[in-house]
Amino acid sequence: MTDQNASHSSSAVHHQAEQLSTQLIHHGYTPPSEFQAPQPGVFKASTVFFPNVAAMRQREWKDKSAYTYGTHGTPTTFTLEERLCALEGGTHCVLTPSGLSAISVVSFTNLKTGDHVLIPDNAYGPNKVLAEGELKAFGISHTYYDAMNPADLAAKIQSNTRLVWLEAPGSLSMEFPDLIEMVRICKARSVLTALDNTWGAGIAFKPFKLLDDNELSVDFTIHALTKYPSGGGDVLMGSVMTRDDTLGLKMKLTHMRLGLCVGANDVESVLRSLPTMPLRYAAQDHIARALGQWWQDQAACVQVLHPALPGSPGHQHWKNLCATQGGMGQAAGLFSVMLDSRLSQDKVDAFCDGLSLFKIGYSWGGPVSLVVPYRLETVRSSWPSEVKKGHLVRFSTGFENVHDLIEDLSKSAQRHLIF
Repeated sequence: MTDQNASHSSSAVHHQAEQLSTQLIHHGYTPPSEFQAPQPGVFKASTVFFPNVAAMRQREWKDKSAYTYGTHGTPTTFTLEERLCALEGGTHCVLTPSGLSAISVVSFTNLKTGDHVLIPDNAYGPNKVLAEGELKAFGISHTYYDAMNPADLAAKIQSNTRLVWLEAPGSLSMEFPDLIEMVRICKARSVLTALDNTWGAGIAFKPFKLLDDNELSVDFTIHALTKYPSGGGDVLMGSVMTRDDTLGLKMKLTHMRLGLCVGANDVESVLRSLPTMPLRYAAQDHIARALGQWWQDQAACVQVLHPALPGSPGHQHWKNLCATQGGMGQAAGLFSVMLDSRLSQDKVDAFCDGLSLFKIGYSWGGPVSLVVPYRLETVRSSWPSEVKKGHLVRFSTGFENVHDLIEDLSKSAQRHLIF
């Protein structure tokens, strides 16, 4: 073959390859739209196609009537947002990469330089760190209030207070506040409320319907979907929700300007887990109560911090909100114990290290039981009056057999929790 023929042949092959590439990209087949299965489809996109320029200029993503760009939503993310609204009772929802990023969306939506925010002293630690860092740097002041004293909340509301954070129960020490009274106080002063609803998860109580007459509601909820909605300990995600149309639009615009979005495969994982969430919540609730009752009989334990157990701080408030129809009510599979202060920290740490089924790790709501010892005094302005002095250890229940978990606790306690 001559060089000229070889060149011609090579050019022809290259041309055919180009044609094939075009055909593969612009193939005319479109699958039929009518398809139903247990799980919704997973749509991944940055670019979204428009049929024409007019459609490109007219489409609107804020009301979920159309698609414009991947960060503004796909059928997959819109589906999860709407299902979460059905779970918690909201009407507007956005997804964020984590629970903490959901908190930041609420704060950045509603606060500006010169404003003041109130945060419970028992709030999720990173919320407080955000206030002490970025919010302070932006000229937004904050004050911590006693979550178990509505009068303290009322006294600390200032003329420039724009937002009050609520948490039920409090982080680590699990005090359950009088949520109904605190929301009433804020409503009377026209101050917005935002609830970290990760523990309640839309199951223990309804944050947008705190009373049966539907007249009392928080303004925002955030939910760390990392926990119960995911259920696998393998997804990081959060959500922000409201029922107010004006607040919903502000929230969506802040979310858009911050460039927050989530991956389609993570959304798929949460969508797949949602149908079993009530069953998982109930199962882990059952295990946690059994373990809490076991701890109440242990000499090394001076207090069990579990809202559904009598004697825990705010137990009556929990009953008023979560067990309104009588019966057992519902609670998350999360609780803490205060171990006797006569024990050394080394012994408490050795007890945690000596557990086999309980793994040492943050987060909760997954299939594996977890344990973490905390130094409560390092994350509070002062020691909470309702909590006895001692060493705090937090437990998150998974799905192991409850008798196996008790045996695991008992063996390590016998070796290490001795005076």
